[in-house]
Amino acid sequence: MKPRGKEGAGQTEENGKGSDSDQTKDNRKGSGSDGMEEEENSAGVNQAENTREESEETKKDYIKWVEFHVTCEAMKKAYQYDLDTYGKDQHLNWVELLAILGAKYGGDFSRYKEEDLDDVAEVLMKGEKTLKELTAGMEYYPYYREAYGAVLNGMVGAYEAAGRKVYGLKAFHPIAKGFPYRDYDDFGVSRTYGYRRNHLGHDMMGQVGTPVIAVESGYVAELGWNQYGGWRVGINSFDGQRYYYYAHLRQDRPYAEGLEKGDVVQAGDVIGYIGRTGYSKEENVNNIDEYHLHFGLQLIFDESQRDGNNEIWVSLYELVRFLYQHQSEVKRDDSTKEWMRVEEIKDPSALQYEKENKDRRKNNQG
Repeated sequence: MKPRGKEGAGQTEENGKGSDSDQTKDNRKGSGSDGMEEEENSAGVNQAENTREESEETKKDYIKWVEFHVTCEAMKKAYQYDLDTYGKDQHLNWVELLAILGAKYGGDFSRYKEEDLDDVAEVLMKGEKTLKELTAGMEYYPYYREAYGAVLNGMVGAYEAAGRKVYGLKAFHPIAKGFPYRDYDDFGVSRTYGYRRNHLGHDMMGQVGTPVIAVESGYVAELGWNQYGGWRVGINSFDGQRYYYYAHLRQDRPYAEGLEKGDVVQAGDVIGYIGRTGYSKEENVNNIDEYHLHFGLQLIFDESQRDGNNEIWVSLYELVRFLYQHQSEVKRDDSTKEWMRVEEIKDPSALQYEKENKDRRKNNQG
């Protein structure tokens, strides 16, 4: 049986799905239980071992819990190996490298040593062992490969920029280039508005009107008011495994002009602006103390996890640090006061999604 995670990720402060009642039982993430932080900080080996429980209700075998504690430094090193070996006989996949370390450390990257990654990469690059041979004795490698892949799979790959074919980091930092912000590792801290719960996102404090950027290409699944998240945007990845959540957007003009539910966005697009809306049943109210972006990432291994008490949200502090190397440069249109990206990209996944949608519509009409 494939390793799977513990059930019950708990509810988030503001998942931004559905109607105004998104939070609590309505549509929110998690249970808001006080035991959440203890679960979050459990050792990685126990995390994987606890994945063995089979759901008696569904008999489905899928991951039910993920703790993402991979450090920025480990991601940078693994990504560099991926980049440097692209097009060579032994192309190293950065997610596979991180999953090997995840299995070695039991998910605890406080144990990370650069030489551990170097040793793995050297064995693979020299052809001393294949990936299958290297991971044959790692009981939990398949779990970490799937779990870490759910977070990172859409972030590195081929795309076009300025008419050139490029391979590399195609995900972007959630704050536009040149705009200051501050943050800290706040995942799991307590929130009390409406009901007691844990904060299952990452807050990035910035100036009002700072452009908010789509981290990964996807389609707009949610857009509008939520009493907890205020004006918010929810974007699904094309593979259906990631739901990106951007909340507390600006009063009066929260979104990029023309953005609508169902729209396809490319990684690096401006999707909205930092504000402090939310914590109000009345729309368009500033009731948050400080201007900031609430940035969240939900993982979905089964559609039953999309809403309810079994949702999986991961810590993003280290990932945001990693993405800082790739910020979207923007320019302002003085006539509309809107910000837009300077350099357009063409993400093959977005083009494929649009083509498939077009074909489906054509078939339905036929």
